[in-house]
Amino acid sequence: MADAQGTPTMRAALVGIDFGAGDFTASLEELALLARSAGADPVTTITAKRSSPDPAYFVGSGKADEIGVAALADKIDIVIFNHALSPAQQRNLEKRLNVRVLDRTSLILDIFAQRAQSHEGKLQVELAQLQHLATRLIRGWTHLERQKGGIGLRGPGETQLETDRRLIGERVKMLRVRLAKLRKQHETQRRSRGRNKTFSVSLVGYTNAGKSTLFNTLTKAGVYVANQLFATLDTTSRRLYLGEETGNVVMSDTVGFVRELPHQLVAAFRATLEETIHADLLLHVVDGSSPVRMEQIEQVNEVLREIGADHIPQILVWNKIDAAGLEPGVERDEYDKISRVFISAHSGAGLDLLREAIVEAARTVPGLSLAEGRDGDEAGFPAGFPDEGDAADLALEPAQPGGGPVDGISASTPIRPH
Repeated sequence: MADAQGTPTMRAALVGIDFGAGDFTASLEELALLARSAGADPVTTITAKRSSPDPAYFVGSGKADEIGVAALADKIDIVIFNHALSPAQQRNLEKRLNVRVLDRTSLILDIFAQRAQSHEGKLQVELAQLQHLATRLIRGWTHLERQKGGIGLRGPGETQLETDRRLIGERVKMLRVRLAKLRKQHETQRRSRGRNKTFSVSLVGYTNAGKSTLFNTLTKAGVYVANQLFATLDTTSRRLYLGEETGNVVMSDTVGFVRELPHQLVAAFRATLEETIHADLLLHVVDGSSPVRMEQIEQVNEVLREIGADHIPQILVWNKIDAAGLEPGVERDEYDKISRVFISAHSGAGLDLLREAIVEAARTVPGLSLAEGRDGDEAGFPAGFPDEGDAADLALEPAQPGGGPVDGISASTPIRPH
């Protein structure tokens, strides 16, 4: 099998262990989507039930041998686990299976590395990758314990492993300094909007729920949209005109969330996610056609709690009603505030109701001023500052493309066989 460019993709075996928690089938389906988003071709899926992970192989030696037989029979290039593996488990599995092994965290990091477009996005992905890599440096190295005298880099008696750890530590420190500068710049932009009391709205939601489609439909922004996980990484802000009474508000499209989102990514993308923290209203976009939508809502709310955005007023936007067989409409809570709007970003059904819901929420903010401009204009930033979704123009030293490799996987291209 080959991709659109004719490059053969990696044949992948997916492994999922049912520990009796959550929707196991939906989690496996999501793993297949993640694998395809990374450029792999899921050929077979291997499942098992356990009460707890095996310390050595996560799945137990018998199941590991079963995976090895399947990998040999199906000519598998890579085995992808739907779980986070410890460095020791990953090493043990690769030795026993004689094939590359990837866990869910590394897979998501690889997808983020492919999707990052802006300078800031690449910095954040590289930071997350290095923090993950630092815990498993020993993988794939044959020279780690050799003592070498320093030739420019190492001190006397410093092992290769110590050198690698030190260099990664120095790079992580430098990346954090750069991201701190970007964070200050974002704060300056937000203070400018805060002084003008411009009403700001952030779209949040599970990945592939239709946030970017809705954003484009409302603001005519032209943000990249695709039926794949994590199609959008970089926050983009645009003006949205809501009529003469309300004028313009600032709307931001943010990265989508997913179950078991790696903590390294949440931490690294804090600067991007802070646009959510400082919003006046969150539009929580939900795939109304998904059978696990309630679980996805909770996953998003969990990340919002983690970044300190759970106190912001929120409206559930029930998207894809055309696929779910629902009609446009509005639901209100016991305080007569709009709590849920049913829409289809694809067909446009219910978008007038959503606009009215935003207007109603904006009326509750005292001293609100109107953001000048037209739909789709870059959103009310001080002169001389780039748009929040285009940090690539910042005068900083460029990051390594895609953030660099993780566990031997290219960070700037899809997963490919050697």
